[in-house]
Amino acid sequence: MSAGSTASSTEAHGALHKMSVRSIFSYMLGDFGCNLAFALANTWLLFYYTDVAGISAAAIGTMFLLVRLFDAFTDLVAGRAVDATMTRWGKFRPFIIFFALPLLFLSYLTFHVPHSLKVTGTNTNEGPALLYAYITYMMLGLLYSMVNIPYGSLASAMTQSVAELAKLVAWRMWGSAAAGVFLTYLIAPRISDVQKKITAAKKAGDTVQLAALQSDMQTIFTQTTLGFMVLGFACFLMVFFNCKEQVVRVQAKTTIKETIDTLRLNKPLQILCLSSLFYLTGVYAVGPATAYYARYILGDVSWTAPITLVNAGIALFFSPMGAAVLALIFLAIRGVGASIINVAMFGLEADTVEYGEWKNGTRTEGSTYAIYSFTRKLTQSLGGAISGWLLAWGSYKAGADIQPESALTAIRAAIALVPAVVAICAMLVFWKYPLNDDFFRRIRNETESRKAQRGHLIGPGGTVVDAPLD
Repeated sequence: MSAGSTASSTEAHGALHKMSVRSIFSYMLGDFGCNLAFALANTWLLFYYTDVAGISAAAIGTMFLLVRLFDAFTDLVAGRAVDATMTRWGKFRPFIIFFALPLLFLSYLTFHVPHSLKVTGTNTNEGPALLYAYITYMMLGLLYSMVNIPYGSLASAMTQSVAELAKLVAWRMWGSAAAGVFLTYLIAPRISDVQKKITAAKKAGDTVQLAALQSDMQTIFTQTTLGFMVLGFACFLMVFFNCKEQVVRVQAKTTIKETIDTLRLNKPLQILCLSSLFYLTGVYAVGPATAYYARYILGDVSWTAPITLVNAGIALFFSPMGAAVLALIFLAIRGVGASIINVAMFGLEADTVEYGEWKNGTRTEGSTYAIYSFTRKLTQSLGGAISGWLLAWGSYKAGADIQPESALTAIRAAIALVPAVVAICAMLVFWKYPLNDDFFRRIRNETESRKAQRGHLIGPGGTVVDAPLD
């Protein structure tokens, strides 16, 4: 078959058509919904556990490492479940809609350690609170995998067009960023206000007022997570109704052996994952440290909101105490770079799906995305643990108005030194990445030509078609 006929065979079905604005916007809302749970935990969970629930930073650092390692393996389970599924709604959307509410409810439970378990002046045993944290955070991670893996895999099934896929990935990043900024501006000013009142109550020795204010701190997280249940589910409904699969495939489901073979031969995916392992470890060390940097380096936890908005490199480590404007400039520089890299990474992950099908003849969107997400979860585990361990190493004192110099150095290291070092490692690894746009188009067209010659393909919803879809 000639190159021209190959191209026309791929263009004959919806996987290369221009997507509607509604579909692209709805896909963006999916990441907004996911990040109502994920970004909330990434930015505020360490702070919640140490300053609201009273658990030590060292214990939480270890918990982050262990639970997020567990989460990484749940990604593989979710990816395999997706590849083994086909329904009248397709492979991906049923998972998104059926697990959305459980995910958002677990976010509420995670940020709602019962008062009787919290570590306070009268209860110094952190064991029960820590056990509760382990259980709820593990369940949150499992449910997040069951929603986010199908959601992330869906993009590769919606389009095979380089330009259209770029739109999906770019708008997805907007959804993720919008969620982070939205929830931080929603929470940070309220927490700052309560903390100022707590400081005044401590100076006045008003224990009754102090207890009431600690309850107010919990109320902030309770109200936020309950509100997110409604808002998040509405976002996932938009994904379900407006983001349809278009790519035809040779078979509806794949075996475990086919999945393993596809991933084993996927060199671009391997390089992408290793590079991401370095780079994202630094990224995920920043999130948990942000609230501490805002309060103790810049002087007010409310600075967490503009930090999240602009979210720079190693210069942050040397920024003077209280130099908020200078810190925001450095963060803005890093934020632009990080946004570009994140968009590129998700776009490259989708490219590796096409490479895997070209190499092995089997399309495994779920497992391919799960492997990439597995890597990202490892980095979340390492990044979150590093932040907690650095606080412990620096002798951080939970809730204290003044921290020792060692704690301030640890906070600076988590938000600046760690990301700078691992970013250099990531660049060295990624130098060998083999795919570009021209190579991608060639392998996509060759794959679609093979499908057209074979016939009896599986369309969206599991229907058998004799030729590429109109």
